[in-house]
Amino acid sequence: MNKIFFIALFGIIGSGALAQQQLPVPVEFQKAYARGTRNTNGQPGAKYWQNTADYNLKVDFNPSSRLLKGTVEVVYKNNSTDTLTEIWLKLYPNLYKKGSPRASKIAESDLGEGVQISKFVLEDKAVAPDLLLIDGTNMHTAVPAILPGKSLKLKITYQYELNKGSHNRTGQVDASSHFVAYFFPRIAVYDDVDGWNKYPYTGDAEFYNDFCNFKAEITVPKNFVIWATGDLTNTKDVLNKGIAERIAMAEKSDTVVEVITAADLKNNKVTPDKPFHTWKFAAEQVTDFVFATSDHYLWKSTSLVVDPETKRRTRVDAAFNPAHKDYEEVVDFARQSVQLMSYDFPKWPFPYSHETVFDGLDQMEYPMMVNDNPVAKREDAITLTVHEIFHTMFPFYMGTNETKYGWMDEGWATIGEWLNAPKIDTTMVDEYGVQPTASSSGSKSDTPIMTLTPDLVGAGSFTNSYPKPALGYLFVKDYLGDELFTKALHHYIRSWNGKHPMPFDFFYSMNEGSGKDLNWFWKRWFFDEGVTDMGIQAVEKNTTGYLIKVENKSTKPMPVYLKLTFADGSSENLHETIGIWEKAGNTVVIPVKTNKTLKNVLLGNTYVPDKDRSNNNFSVR
Repeated sequence: MNKIFFIALFGIIGSGALAQQQLPVPVEFQKAYARGTRNTNGQPGAKYWQNTADYNLKVDFNPSSRLLKGTVEVVYKNNSTDTLTEIWLKLYPNLYKKGSPRASKIAESDLGEGVQISKFVLEDKAVAPDLLLIDGTNMHTAVPAILPGKSLKLKITYQYELNKGSHNRTGQVDASSHFVAYFFPRIAVYDDVDGWNKYPYTGDAEFYNDFCNFKAEITVPKNFVIWATGDLTNTKDVLNKGIAERIAMAEKSDTVVEVITAADLKNNKVTPDKPFHTWKFAAEQVTDFVFATSDHYLWKSTSLVVDPETKRRTRVDAAFNPAHKDYEEVVDFARQSVQLMSYDFPKWPFPYSHETVFDGLDQMEYPMMVNDNPVAKREDAITLTVHEIFHTMFPFYMGTNETKYGWMDEGWATIGEWLNAPKIDTTMVDEYGVQPTASSSGSKSDTPIMTLTPDLVGAGSFTNSYPKPALGYLFVKDYLGDELFTKALHHYIRSWNGKHPMPFDFFYSMNEGSGKDLNWFWKRWFFDEGVTDMGIQAVEKNTTGYLIKVENKSTKPMPVYLKLTFADGSSENLHETIGIWEKAGNTVVIPVKTNKTLKNVLLGNTYVPDKDRSNNNFSVR
């Protein structure tokens, strides 16, 4: 397995020499520091750049045949210092193309011809089909030289058939409901670290897209409603007056508005009586554009102030099949998720004008949209809603590279779920992934978090992306305290929102924002291997009380939680942050000052993964 830290170089560059001596920095990042596009203080470099594009999408979607026909016009802007003589594009629907490489099996009935391109025009000149080199979900072709600071215009006419089954983040939900994602050819990211993103999409690792502007026109038959990324710009043309008025009401209301009711559906009172309607949307500075459609979904909507300074509001929608009763509360869970993100954690105003939770067949996030399947338990509906909406910050507001570093978004969504979901239902404790982290630690699939996402196998495919990084964030939060952690996190967000932060940008930015050198922790938790296992070695009485010796069987720092039970039946809780291990070896001694007789010591906490708990309970004799 290609583990990134094996090829790391320990260079000394610029003002961040100490940081780079402590963390193993690969050569591609050292080159970025040398070029000035990134900085070892965690800030974008003075010469940082990123490319962008303006997309004009026009599609016709037939819900009966699932055939999508479209044109995409792109103005691609080369803000890099390089002259580009080729472009790479992503054809994500080719996951369902016969012969494409993929991580998991897709039903034979869902395999087809993939994206069929009938016309590809560069600067008003058609490109011959044999010059379009397609390999799975990647396509590339030579282009006239795009000089630094210049643009390229292209227009692609294409079609493909949306998958009926094998729903992987996109596809048919039921006979007349569909979630349509990754539906247009888009230009791949060209960045200052790797150049073109040539990783194919195989269905497991997720995405990496540039921040772009989108205008979209989506044509569907009457009675079909469209929910999408961006703002609907022709509401009165595609929705009946009463429906449009309810949306306007919801945008100003703290209470839930029934935008589309069962009666509206029964009486065909949703869209004007025309054979087809073209829905128009606009979105600026987002990494993707998706839409969903149905002719029989209910629509609940509400809104809230997310920025107390500007009084800006975000509208929150739930669109769902009336047969799914569990979805009745989802709009409330979604609203509370947006509120908690804005005011509690990460305590940053929700960045977009709306968020729609669509009743689908997956558990997946998109800019301003969520495709969430119905669930049997209320707790699961809460955690799922919180998790997917939390992704708004990572990877959409912070444009991380999920393809290589899945932990940079999934880890944040996981800690967001842990911290925010129990505030919606105070009876629940969300320990998603903690036990798998403990049980799989030290196994063959347990590699460092910094292992590239495509190289993960077995249990590590889950733990490295979700709970392990989330635990790292949680431990640092505990160590710094809420106020300083929030200050550091906001420094990172402020520095990198709308950009492409990489792992070292995060590490160094948190150092800078907190005013503390955390590399001792980043190195051990994110780069090192080892079992996560602690135990009590001994409890010894001394003149002031007791000495409790705790052993850590790896270099990974974890907080220590102790419950002390005394002979008189009383108990006391002790807590030490990860800081106790900063300068320690594998054993620490924790003094307990007391004149009571100690009878028992119990080690452990919900959010401390411990593989072997047999040595966590110590009876004092």
